[in-house]
Amino acid sequence: MKFESFLKSIVKIENLPLPAETSQFKMSPPYRGDLIKQQAERIKKARKSAVMALFYPNSEGETYLILILRKTYKGVHSAQVGFPGGKLEANETNKQAALRETEEEIGVKQNTITVLKELTQMYIPPSNFYVKPFLGFVENTPEFIKQDTEVEDLLEIKLSDFLNEKIITTKTVTLANGLKVSVPAYNLNNHLVWGATAMMLSEVKDLLKATFK
Repeated sequence: MKFESFLKSIVKIENLPLPAETSQFKMSPPYRGDLIKQQAERIKKARKSAVMALFYPNSEGETYLILILRKTYKGVHSAQVGFPGGKLEANETNKQAALRETEEEIGVKQNTITVLKELTQMYIPPSNFYVKPFLGFVENTPEFIKQDTEVEDLLEIKLSDFLNEKIITTKTVTLANGLKVSVPAYNLNNHLVWGATAMMLSEVKDLLKATFK
């Protein structure tokens, strides 16, 4: 989709209701409900973070979404695909954190980003974070600068590929108890995206499809 067409359609999104958990559950691991119930007390002390689903035109005027591949490190989100974003600093709002972290991680200036919609908050059990996603865009092709200490690679996802139902697949995940389970995933640029990121992407996808009707 050409970015000009994307911009004309995307303005409708402000008045659309969030599909919320209806969308998120489409890509939810089967064990998520039980895991959240088990961590009811831990959830009360969950930390806060915010991320940005950022759309932009490439050099040919086609619409793309930017995702990041995180560095390999000793942590629960090592080498996983996600949105640019991170934890809130003191006295910072969710929106401010999403914008700041996006600039820090991929080099897109905060004042160039138009934030269109606040999406449904999600709890991530492994890291004990509540994540608030935002949907935004920049009008010009960004000059991405990845934060080498945290970002291994940038994944530029073509909108038409993202909206294609054929990218939905499954991934085998090994749980802490050694049990292997199959979870829903997106195959994006030859990376399997699952878990919380896939659930948030599902809401983005359903919202976009509603605006393009």
